[in-house]
Amino acid sequence: MTEAATAPWLVVCLCAQWCGTCNQYQSIFDALAKAWPGMAFVWLDVEDEEEALGELDITTFPTVLLGKGDEALFLGPVLPQPGVLQRMLERFSQGDAQPLPAQDDAHALLQRATCLLRARGAQA
Repeated sequence: MTEAATAPWLVVCLCAQWCGTCNQYQSIFDALAKAWPGMAFVWLDVEDEEEALGELDITTFPTVLLGKGDEALFLGPVLPQPGVLQRMLERFSQGDAQPLPAQDDAHALLQRATCLLRARGAQA
């Protein structure tokens, strides 16, 4: 197997505590995390973790970052409906997605989110 084939998946939901849509979406996101145990899922409050966002300004919630290894594959808002992210994960996990362009800010966000996940794991 190639390194890319075994690289870890990371699914990050960028939300805010004050967002009613996010609060409703969290249970859907948590259910997907259980359904996809081979992927790491992170709920990231954009106000609590401003450093992880860098210069990105997230204005539409929920916004999802999807990465594999150090390659960001998707960054954008998703409809807060149960099947939308599920279908994305199915499609992307089948190898149908190409990394975003190298200059895309999503790659730096993925690196910061990965570091945050490691730090959280170290605290647990």
